[in-house]
Amino acid sequence: MLLIVASCTKEHSKEYITLSGKLINNTDSIATISSRSGVLKTITINADGSFVDTLKVPKQDIYIFKTTEQKIAPVYLKNGFDISIEGDAEKFMTSFKYSGYGASNTNYIIAQSEESKNLGNLSSIFSLEEPAFKDKVSALKNTYDSILNSYKDLDTVLVKLAEDQNKQIFNYIESNYAVNKKTSKGNASPKFENYKDIKGGTKSLDSFKGKFVYIDVWATWCGPCIREIPSLKKLEKEYHSKNIVFISISTDEARRNGGSWEAAEKKWRGFVKEKQMTGVQLWAGEDFSFQQAYQINAIPRFILIDPQGNIVEANAPRPSDPQLKTLFTSLGL
Repeated sequence: MLLIVASCTKEHSKEYITLSGKLINNTDSIATISSRSGVLKTITINADGSFVDTLKVPKQDIYIFKTTEQKIAPVYLKNGFDISIEGDAEKFMTSFKYSGYGASNTNYIIAQSEESKNLGNLSSIFSLEEPAFKDKVSALKNTYDSILNSYKDLDTVLVKLAEDQNKQIFNYIESNYAVNKKTSKGNASPKFENYKDIKGGTKSLDSFKGKFVYIDVWATWCGPCIREIPSLKKLEKEYHSKNIVFISISTDEARRNGGSWEAAEKKWRGFVKEKQMTGVQLWAGEDFSFQQAYQINAIPRFILIDPQGNIVEANAPRPSDPQLKTLFTSLGL
């Protein structure tokens, strides 16, 4: 018995990782293990989908196991682990089963990831009244703690990483609750003031009082923003005679233009001209207050404000979404 224990201890203290497994329905000949700095190991996959290889990692961390850019899955690795991955190559990650010494770490990551998807759009949480909000946050914390505690023998580095991440998630939710309540439906909209108008002069939100205001917060470097431009132009033309104004606010800034605000403004002006963008074209320049008030951390972002300056939708449908015209119709537009 002592010899068996000694043998197992020696195996788990080895300075490399054994990674093996089998992928059914596989058509790829290699898999790679990657970190943020690049590929660490290329592994040959046999004709029957099986593979086995060893590798060393510079530190215990979450790495990426993939066969193509579309087929990727996380795997937590630490020298000494002996992990097997089995699953369907056509259902990458969702079908994977991780087993062997150290596999519980990856199984925890998968479980945590699946639970995080259930958070969905945080606006539904931010819209709750305070007692319900506190109950919801408390229940979420218990769920996250329960997932973490249900996996035994987790690596201490991963436990610390998970605890820090969970803390960040709930700090974000709690700290932004009050802010998001201010931008809920029916509240007075935060204002922008003295944004440069492509046609000359400046405009403020108050410049458009008496009309519905549909705002597109965008930037010239944003691919999804650019893809919405044709739909926005079409929408602006269709509703040109209605009591609504379409405003595009560019957030182009110095950081993406060699540190120059002049270059950022020049790029915005050139882009608007090139794309023949319609509606009211404004540039926020160095003023981030409107973005911050609406907690805009991803673009494009669309906002709808009523003629009295109150919020209709802080996260309105995109121009390409048919639901937007349905919303306009419900407002009598």
